Amino acid sequence: MGNFYKIAITELAKQLNTDLTNGLSTEEATERLKKYGYNELIEQNIKSPWVILWEQLTATMVLVLIFAAVVSAFLGDYKDAIAIIAIVILNALLGLSQEFKAEKAIAALKKLAVPSVKVRRDGMVQETSARELVVGDVVMLEAGNILPADCRVSESVNLRVQESALTGESTAVEKDYLFVAPTDLPIGDRRNMLYMGTIVTYGRGQGVVTDTGMNTELGHIATMIQGVDRETTPLQRRLDQVGRGLITAITILVVIIFVLGLLRGEELNLMLLTAVSLAVAAIPEALPAVVTITLALGAQRMLKRE
Repeated sequence: MGNFYKIAITELAKQLNTDLTNGLSTEEATERLKKYGYNELIEQNIKSPWVILWEQLTATMVLVLIFAAVVSAFLGDYKDAIAIIAIVILNALLGLSQEFKAEKAIAALKKLAVPSVKVRRDGMVQETSARELVVGDVVMLEAGNILPADCRVSESVNLRVQESALTGESTAVEKDYLFVAPTDLPIGDRRNMLYMGTIVTYGRGQGVVTDTGMNTELGHIATMIQGVDRETTPLQRRLDQVGRGLITAITILVVIIFVLGLLRGEELNLMLLTAVSLAVAAIPEALPAVVTITLALGAQRMLKRE
């Protein structure tokens, strides 16, 4: 992602060692493909659904609920055990669904890729896989095309491009191959540049590929999305604190009641069942599910506002 918008197209062609009329040769394109790699977005650090599910099932309060369900089943109270396990499973599935959607955000960017593109190779216009585009390729553009890579405009006839995917600007931007920026400009003001994932809405032209794959502006966004450190929200941290405090209080209370019952001569099985019943009653079984649903609805509202 260089400052290609600051230099004339003829100078850029010299820097990239390409011919604006004939394009690259097949041999040169093959060599550059080996050097730069395929023109595609790469998924990195994607959590496995099994890892997400494991994290859902090992939350503090969920572990307590699972333990209570096991003890209830051991003591023959199958109705309570089934009810608790049902809540745990519902919570785990909801959490898995929401987090896995977030993990697959890169897939939404991949949908902006195109299967094939027209390029000048060996002096002829030919159709090739967009995945095999390389720096220096001369791409032919017309209305309806999705840009397969970042390009510098080399020819333009009433060329307009919809760049809302990158800039948020709702109106199409007119491109001019003669434009040369005197200073640094934001993406939305670079009238001689074209970016992967944007759409040609009017006119025609051609562009010289300057960046491909993860080196494009869209690839830069993908890298930032995948590089974000995953931190728990304040609500999640607070709930974890509440869970630990609740577990401590319940444990102390159950132990006291269990010991006092035994001292009074009550049966061991009866006191075990009483202790488990008190523990289950004190833990809000629906809390994990309610929290997951609340977070999901909040995220959906934020997305709608944006």
